[in-house]
Amino acid sequence: MRQPTPSAVRDPVETASRDELAALQLERMRWSVGHAYANVPHYRAKFDAAGVGPEDLRSLADLARFPFTSKEDLRANYPFGMFAVPLREVVRVHASSGTTGKPTVVGYTRRDLDVWADVMARSIHAAGGRDTDVFHVALGYGLFTGGFGYHYGAERLGMTVVPVASGQSERQVQLLMDFGATVITSTPSYLLALAEEFDRQGIDPRSTSLRIAILGAEPWTNEMRREIEDRFGLSAIDLYGLSEVIGPGVACECAETKDGPHIWEDHFYPEVIDPETGAVLPDGEPGELVFTSLTKEAMPVIRYRTRDLTRLLPGTARPAMRRIEKVTGRSDDMLIVRGVNVFPSQIEECLLKHPRLSPHYQLELWRDERHLDQLDVLVEMKPEFAAADAAAREAAARELQHHVKSMVGVTVRVKVQPTGAVERSLGKAKRIVDRRPK
Repeated sequence: MRQPTPSAVRDPVETASRDELAALQLERMRWSVGHAYANVPHYRAKFDAAGVGPEDLRSLADLARFPFTSKEDLRANYPFGMFAVPLREVVRVHASSGTTGKPTVVGYTRRDLDVWADVMARSIHAAGGRDTDVFHVALGYGLFTGGFGYHYGAERLGMTVVPVASGQSERQVQLLMDFGATVITSTPSYLLALAEEFDRQGIDPRSTSLRIAILGAEPWTNEMRREIEDRFGLSAIDLYGLSEVIGPGVACECAETKDGPHIWEDHFYPEVIDPETGAVLPDGEPGELVFTSLTKEAMPVIRYRTRDLTRLLPGTARPAMRRIEKVTGRSDDMLIVRGVNVFPSQIEECLLKHPRLSPHYQLELWRDERHLDQLDVLVEMKPEFAAADAAAREAAARELQHHVKSMVGVTVRVKVQPTGAVERSLGKAKRIVDRRPK
């Protein structure tokens, strides 16, 4: 008989009162700020320049006096300048892809890895996973934090883990059918690509044993959630995280409510700020999400600007832990097209309401002969409508163009591509292609 694991039930802190949680947060925040100041020259210099120090942190509200940390700060201290412990105490290093410059590097002590496994186990449990489940990991391993985070969290929970990684979609389908996985993780866009592979093989995606999909690593809408749930006949749960804070596992939706990820506030303290002024906004107001780590040893982060746009909401299934509204956009993903702010998630929401168009899309930004920015939306017909004639394809394009104009306020050109022509991603979907002259 399999023995119960410590993470097979709720962590006691999940049932703490808000006052109990706040007291724990302040204690841990004082330690984290002091740890950063004492051991990371970058933080010491920034705090001194701002005229604040660890002794000024007397309440949680005092955190607003401290300067922000940005991705640029991490890149400027590449590779190990943000580490607060000697390298001999760092047992794991991860890094971003570095597609827009130097990668951001993160490090973990052995205790950091234990905390990461714990919050991931807590997240998977909140999503409905149990130690009797078979967990299929279809996220990348390596420097990307995704696959490892889910893997060790699932093992901590006592699940049977199938570490498939991303790609090789034909093999993914075979293993899902042969091994009887009941829980899967991937990016939302890749799971829809897997649904297409099931269809290509003549297998109904709803015929698998899957009952839960825990998805993240890219913004996705509730319309995409409904599409995934309908295709696979499962419950799709939103898990939030980012490498700079710890990886996946910073927050997760709870299966009983599915109303936005609950933040594990005993380890990660959230703020929402005005992206322009940096002012802290009250709970309920939309803005940019900021995190301060409370327990990280190798690489504490103080007021890290995530660029994710959301708002803080009261806890529901975990009353003491606040929620974030589902993140559907980032400030650095926002396009400005002829004076109109456009997020990929807004286009996605319109697209997924169209009965004949598939959920795969890409946005191409270009500049015309008048030097005006233009936006093309590349889409496909669903496979069952792939043989539609030119008139039907033009009608679908006009309808989506009308919906985008009505909902978003910008005129776009919709281009219906052959089925399979829009790029599929094995990880985070590449939604924007900027073809404007540099």
